[in-house]
Amino acid sequence: MRTENPPSPVSPKVPRSRSWLSGIAAKSALVIGLSLFGAGAVVAPAQAANPHERGPDPTERSVTASRGHLDTDTTSVSSFVSGFGGGTIYHPTNTDEGTYGGVVIAPGYTASSTSMSWYGHRIASQGFVVFTIDTNTRYDQPDSRGRQLDSALDYLVDRSDVRGMVDEDRLAVMGHSMGGGGTLAIAEDRPELRAAIPLTPWHLQKRWGDLETPTLIIGAENDSVASVRSHSIPMYESLDRSLDSAYLELRGASHFAPNYSNTTIAKYSISWLKRFVDDDVRYDQFLCPPPRTGFGTDFSDYRDTCPHGG
Repeated sequence: MRTENPPSPVSPKVPRSRSWLSGIAAKSALVIGLSLFGAGAVVAPAQAANPHERGPDPTERSVTASRGHLDTDTTSVSSFVSGFGGGTIYHPTNTDEGTYGGVVIAPGYTASSTSMSWYGHRIASQGFVVFTIDTNTRYDQPDSRGRQLDSALDYLVDRSDVRGMVDEDRLAVMGHSMGGGGTLAIAEDRPELRAAIPLTPWHLQKRWGDLETPTLIIGAENDSVASVRSHSIPMYESLDRSLDSAYLELRGASHFAPNYSNTTIAKYSISWLKRFVDDDVRYDQFLCPPPRTGFGTDFSDYRDTCPHGG
């Protein structure tokens, strides 16, 4: 573990649009190009593969494993950093694969970054740089947590010791409870983000129709703090129907389910990040068609806007 060094210059953030269909279109273009080449036609050179794909072809076993294909290490960030309360960066040790997408994760009300620590190595070992942050105070409200996620994103790509391995155009946010509310808030304010994953989110605002970032909301059936009926479900239903989005509800789970290692949360979070941060269509298989719900499954509810299933 090492401690962070000071700053380097800030680079501009460039928004871009994304959809499930973009990956399908890219693959179709490649197939057509190869067919024309085989028929003797002259075609312009095409990129043969997605440059952001990391790792072998995914399987059910690989997305549910406690560790992915990469070795990881950690870097400690001081609480004296400006804009948020410090935290821990989890990152691959292998730099041969190029840069990685960055994911910043905020804890819930009264909690510290340790409540989110189980996501660190698990997600980073799949090919991401993961930053679990502490907030300025444990009592910060959702919008404040959103601003702190924003500051942490900028810190990760501009000033952190691992900034050279983070692709500033492929960033995502996650957060639990009020951190989940902050996740929605910063995703609305920063539409160039590739993915947002609010975990049992809490926010007084329930309507997020202006949000443009692909969003996976994870709720808990027995949540007595941020009831799915008053938080997760209305938040999800308020999203624009053209947005790539999904709502996953954990059967029999409480508000604090995201604070503990959970294979279902990991599987769908990793798949969502892979699909939208890395544009890796190999992970469509875990998101679409949607999983079964009902007795004997992990889900009490699941909704999505998947265009080729569901």
